[in-house]
Amino acid sequence: MIARPASGSAPAWALAVWLGLVCQEIGAALAVMLFPAVGAVGMVALRLVFSAAVLLILARPTLRGHGGRDWWAVARFGLAIAVMNSLFYLALDRLALGVAVTLEVLGPLALSVVVARRPAAWAWAGLALVGVVALGGGGWGRLDPWGVLFALGAAVMWAAYIRAASDVGRAFPKLEGLALSMVVGSLAVAPFAIVTAGSALVRPDILLLGLGVAVLSSAIPYGLELVALRRLHQAAFGILMSLAPATAALAGWILLGQALSWLEIAGLATVVVASAGAVLLKPRDVPGEEPSKDPFADTGPITTSLS
Repeated sequence: MIARPASGSAPAWALAVWLGLVCQEIGAALAVMLFPAVGAVGMVALRLVFSAAVLLILARPTLRGHGGRDWWAVARFGLAIAVMNSLFYLALDRLALGVAVTLEVLGPLALSVVVARRPAAWAWAGLALVGVVALGGGGWGRLDPWGVLFALGAAVMWAAYIRAASDVGRAFPKLEGLALSMVVGSLAVAPFAIVTAGSALVRPDILLLGLGVAVLSSAIPYGLELVALRRLHQAAFGILMSLAPATAALAGWILLGQALSWLEIAGLATVVVASAGAVLLKPRDVPGEEPSKDPFADTGPITTSLS
């Protein structure tokens, strides 16, 4: 577990985490701008390839000393990364950025409810459901059905991603497992990207912008979160992460002109509050089982930077 930091350091690192969120959503907005050129899947491929290259340089992973179970964990994590990001970018192609992120964050929220095993967790889940209904503007008429399905699929994959991240984090030190999994994810999505985007993927301007998306959406947020988690209490970190839908909505409004109605804003805010409340709940021990050891406790950085 990560020790609670001195209170004097918390505000500065809370700001660092928030800045990481801002960079992440600016990267997502930039990715949306590239969709006409390379499509959603092509953008995923560019982001994963560049992220993998950066992480391999930084982590320099060792391939020796790992068994079949470890490599299976890497494969599962890499596939989760590829599918989660592909579904999320397909949702971004059809929904406003704030709406897509709000729907996607339901995956970690549902996982928090299951892990907490407390009645209060279901209250927060119910509040999130109210927020989602409000997000639909009362009738969901403004929302693209396929976009909603893609976003909810990304939410499911985000929960699976967290579970896989836990296994990889135990098997590989520091960033090594993430770097190797990113390579798997890149290889998994590359064939689909080549078919859908073709030669546009190797245009110099597209490559440069793809690198920018990878740095903004992965490298900077991950680095800030990794350092901040050493100084911030995990509950405080989780609450900051729950602000992602609000940050995404702001980025979508400023950079993409994606204005939301007041009812949609209210729904988004309700989901943010529900996510923060779920984060504050601790897992409850079940009679006859070993005391709860939250398997997701030390995966904070890699569960938030890739969507």
